[in-house]
Amino acid sequence: MAAKQFKAESKRLLDLMIHSIYTHKEIFLRELISNASDAIDKLYYRALSEDITGLSRDDFSISLSIDKDNRILTISDNGCGMTKEELENNLGTIAKSGSLAFKKENKAKEDIDIIGQFGVGFYAAFMVAEQVKVLSRSYQGDSAWCWQSKGSEGYTVSPAEKQGHGTDIILKIKENADEESYDEFLDPYRIESLVKKYSDYIRYPIRMEKTKSRKKEDSDEYESYSEVETLNSMVPIWKKNKNEVSHEDYCRFYKDKFFDFADPIRVIHSSTEGASTYNALLFIPEKPAFDYYSRDFEKGLQLYASGVLIMAKCADLLPDCFSFVRGLVDSQDLSLNISREMLQHDRQLKLIESRLEKKIKSELLSMLRNDREKYEDFWQGFGRQLKYGLYSAFGSNSELLSDLLLFYSSNEKKLSTLEEYIGRMPEDQKYIYYACGDSLERIDQLPQAELVKDKGYEILYFTEDVDEFVTKVMPAYKEKEFRSVSSEDLGLDSDEEKEQTKKQQEENGDLLTAIKKALGDRVSEVRLSSRLKSAACCLTAKGQVSLEMERVLGAMPGEQKVKAERVLELNPEHPLFPTLQQLFAGDQETLANYAELLYGQALLREGMLPENPAAFSAVLCRLMEEKEK
Repeated sequence: MAAKQFKAESKRLLDLMIHSIYTHKEIFLRELISNASDAIDKLYYRALSEDITGLSRDDFSISLSIDKDNRILTISDNGCGMTKEELENNLGTIAKSGSLAFKKENKAKEDIDIIGQFGVGFYAAFMVAEQVKVLSRSYQGDSAWCWQSKGSEGYTVSPAEKQGHGTDIILKIKENADEESYDEFLDPYRIESLVKKYSDYIRYPIRMEKTKSRKKEDSDEYESYSEVETLNSMVPIWKKNKNEVSHEDYCRFYKDKFFDFADPIRVIHSSTEGASTYNALLFIPEKPAFDYYSRDFEKGLQLYASGVLIMAKCADLLPDCFSFVRGLVDSQDLSLNISREMLQHDRQLKLIESRLEKKIKSELLSMLRNDREKYEDFWQGFGRQLKYGLYSAFGSNSELLSDLLLFYSSNEKKLSTLEEYIGRMPEDQKYIYYACGDSLERIDQLPQAELVKDKGYEILYFTEDVDEFVTKVMPAYKEKEFRSVSSEDLGLDSDEEKEQTKKQQEENGDLLTAIKKALGDRVSEVRLSSRLKSAACCLTAKGQVSLEMERVLGAMPGEQKVKAERVLELNPEHPLFPTLQQLFAGDQETLANYAELLYGQALLREGMLPENPAAFSAVLCRLMEEKEK
């Protein structure tokens, strides 16, 4: 029988379908099973309006069989089947979808859920098969037909024999090539794994006969036997009513599906209808994955279309700040590309992302308010990500994340939210005060914080690299501005105190200039301070770059290092200050040594080393020798 040519534009188009549209060869099984499911759906929905007797949804199924010796893989269904004309129209014309036509014919029926849209999924079979046969018999006729093709050269349609309605797709699997192995598609366990990966939630049972072994009775010998197994779960856990699913069920599903050893600390199960209809099942892990804070980590939710896995990691459904969330979304409203492997960015996708974002925020806020201990455990693992998420978005999601932030409180001696901090503020307190350092102990000893503590005001301790950067993109919370204890103006001095400090500055101007000269360009200014109580000096910075930011940015790769404009502040009330005044009047050389000592001391308090430790040690020794004299 002479082969007929494909109606849709030739060999080049089919080659494109086979070699370019699909990323992975294994996708062919997902497509053929989806088509089989569509065929059963069509018959089921037609039975609702046509007089078709003897049909029960319980009788519908999809069968897989493997003949390794002849390299044959068969996918069978007992759906609507196809007539000769339908075989030629649906399979002889590339990109013509019978499922899409059926949906258009029945568009008034809102409950119709047919997966296929493009009519190209069937041709994925040619990625793994050198020959494809389609044996089909329509539920409306008594005759069967066989469509057969070896690819783009064309196809034949001939009469055939088949018991009962439905379709068998018979694939002659290719022989292995130098760089390609096709034997995996003849391995029952590999086929089962692909079914579970992509088609586990097809609504009809997918069955396959498997050979097993068992021990003979009263013997040590084993015998082989065959057993038909159902490979898929059929009913997704996320489509069940919440009262039908226990917490243990959710945890078991999470650990099996996402390969975690620990139960999730929060489960979010939601079903949304309206402008965008979808089911979502999300999990907040107990701890970060081993690669979470590495470049290798890939965020994203599993995306299903009517129970069929489309993408294993859909990054666009999660904002970066919530990248730790695992789970899935199942929707029939998303616009997929022709291969159904990627999403076309559209309004529906953005709607789902926006709703999931709000839902995750709501659940975290609920945990924060109602289960504080569990939230603080969560914060230890993922708090940094929330802060990075806020900073990386330049503060645009402050409304989303600010209520979730926690910082250690100097007064409470525990973690505190910003809302709690504001609730404890005295009426006369203007700012949210914070201090930076690499540990709570070091921050607690910072001389810059003495005045704030003396006033009885609370200080938030910033111990992570990203903390102070957050205040740059979110400079205020509920109209209360953040203010570092190292800031030039703490807003604590009265007009009289400011005037007194200004007067002292002017009176000791020459002394401060001499100390600045001794330190050179290591400091941009030396000035008197009203913030110090017991300490002789401290180091602060002016401008946008703080000392903490200099340390963080300086640790990053790159030749050009960011430097803060360092300011050495001296306490005019400290017993050492009169000594400095005397040295200025009579011993400039020793004054320079004292300047080095004060500057080095200030650096050490900040957790920084003097630029030249050897020189600093020499100065210290000289001053000790002079003391002995």
